[in-house]
Amino acid sequence: MQVLIIDDEKLLVKGLRKSLEQEGFHVSVAHDGGEAWEIFQRGTFDFIILDLMLPKIDGISLCRMMREKSEVPIIMLTAKDSDIDKILGLELGADDYITKPFNTRELIARMRAITRRLEKQQKDIGKKATFYVSGNLEVDLISRVVKLGEKEIELTPKEFDILEFLMANRGQVFSREQIFQFIWNEPCYDTRTIDVHIKNLREKLKEDQENKPFIQTKWGVGYYFRRD
Repeated sequence: MQVLIIDDEKLLVKGLRKSLEQEGFHVSVAHDGGEAWEIFQRGTFDFIILDLMLPKIDGISLCRMMREKSEVPIIMLTAKDSDIDKILGLELGADDYITKPFNTRELIARMRAITRRLEKQQKDIGKKATFYVSGNLEVDLISRVVKLGEKEIELTPKEFDILEFLMANRGQVFSREQIFQFIWNEPCYDTRTIDVHIKNLREKLKEDQENKPFIQTKWGVGYYFRRD
């Protein structure tokens, strides 16, 4: 597995690189956002470990840039134990976060958990529908392409996952906690994350029938995808 570590704390990077290499990972490193972006564009990586606070290009901007090019798993490192930092990172497409200082064994365990989840998703592709249609909305689960009429809609990886989950269970109402736990595979620490994702999805999937959005709210319960 090819891993790219991006952090300006050189001592931390040195120790983390050694630990990952002992586990059999192939590791590349970058100490600022500019260097990281160049390395990322030149190589192919299976995992990104990305610090939030970086010189030249900050971690949030770098995460956004990477997500426009790739769906490689990203774990964000942050020295701030702040919900806002965590939520923002997850909204931009990070798969997980860990707050400094952290135990290297925990980081590796999270990497392996994300890898197992992605492998399971790949195995499940052949067991379920690969294409959903609702009105003029078309969702291709294989290519992860969403079209509204003739227009292709750009979704973040997590927005796509939420849309797929709700469309696969049309008419069934899910709480914010249930959606978060299914998509992120961990307990929900803040339901605002789901509210923001749903709001963004609704904005991107607007159609002429404003009174009947694709994703609807069951007040006091949660969200569901409409039945046509």
